[in-house]
Amino acid sequence: MAQLRDKLMTDWQHLLTHLVTGLLDQKNLENAIDYMLNELKADGLENVHGEDVQVPHWVRGNESATMLEPRVYDIALLALGASVATPKEGIKAEVLVVQSFDELHNRSTEAKGKIVVFDQGYVSYPVSVAYRDYAAEEAANVGAVATLVRSIASFSIHSPHTGWQDYKKGIRKIPTACIAVEDAEMLSRMAKRGTKIVIHLKMDSQNLPPVTSRNTVAEVIGSKYPEQVVLVSGHLDSWDVGQGAMDDGGGAFISWQALSVIHQLGLRPKRTMRAVLWTAEEEGLVGSSQYYDAHKVNISNYDLVMESDMGTFTPTGMGFLGNEQATAIAQEVIKLLAPINATTHKPTAEGGDISFWVKNNVPGGSLLNQNDRYFWFHHSDGDTMSVQDPHAMDLCAAAWTVFSYVIADMCDMLPR
Repeated sequence: MAQLRDKLMTDWQHLLTHLVTGLLDQKNLENAIDYMLNELKADGLENVHGEDVQVPHWVRGNESATMLEPRVYDIALLALGASVATPKEGIKAEVLVVQSFDELHNRSTEAKGKIVVFDQGYVSYPVSVAYRDYAAEEAANVGAVATLVRSIASFSIHSPHTGWQDYKKGIRKIPTACIAVEDAEMLSRMAKRGTKIVIHLKMDSQNLPPVTSRNTVAEVIGSKYPEQVVLVSGHLDSWDVGQGAMDDGGGAFISWQALSVIHQLGLRPKRTMRAVLWTAEEEGLVGSSQYYDAHKVNISNYDLVMESDMGTFTPTGMGFLGNEQATAIAQEVIKLLAPINATTHKPTAEGGDISFWVKNNVPGGSLLNQNDRYFWFHHSDGDTMSVQDPHAMDLCAAAWTVFSYVIADMCDMLPR
């Protein structure tokens, strides 16, 4: 087992080496996919291949935000995905700081020609991410020239957190970026004192024509029902800041290892175990949506779909979403994780990539783990290998492998 553990960590380190800047450097992303395809083949896995996907191609470029009044100060920022550029000379404008969309609407007459700064307090990711998603749209509607959004982070050490956003059709596109929590709070304090704030914003981002990427696929073919599938997944693309170790190198890694470990142990479940490492998740579930469209004709053969994209810290159990009978079965399987203290069950299947299947009644699963610090590092320079604990990674891989294998080896498919 020590030899296997050493191999796991070596594989993990090599994977992260190839994942760095895997979203915006298209060549680097495809190199990472090539690396994974070679490694999956070297592990002896079956049906290893890439499936072409058409993906957006956005390039960040140079970017800066300098406060000119009431003093000169460089603001920490990262453009948000799909943002348009500023004019070459940049945008120099007065700032309007608001804490919510409601406040923006109430002060809409003040917004024209200004850079709107959103200093919304962090509530939770599902609630707070709306500001990253819709700030540009809402501000453009009231005449703003750009938006700076407080990073969606539960804790900060002056590090901006990026993310994707899309413009609504028919709405004027304005540049949009996230800024560090500390800078958003500073601007908010100045505004509350009635201080005039002027910022010079420059962004060189580009939206280029779509390009071809690939979902990465490998299998351990089932011994009795090879057409029936238990799917495990994570995404290979990552943001151009940090290393993508946590989001989602960990999820991709344990999905790879679920198959690799089963193969190394000489096991072959009754059903096929399939790992899919998605591309272009960060750009809006692009790879997984196209995979669903291509494979949904066989939806009745998908026994279980699993995704890990919320951290691979110390595991606490499994999320599982299915009907009452399927849930009862899953709860019994989760009890097998008692030796690693991971027996918690929650009725959830977190992960946008598997949502297409789950919405159409395919049972779904996700990893529960001690991820209370996940949004400290998410989409930031802090998402590096230093965040991950090798022992916790081992435990996550074990939980992921046991749960998927046992379901794949059952006599019957999960009830729906």
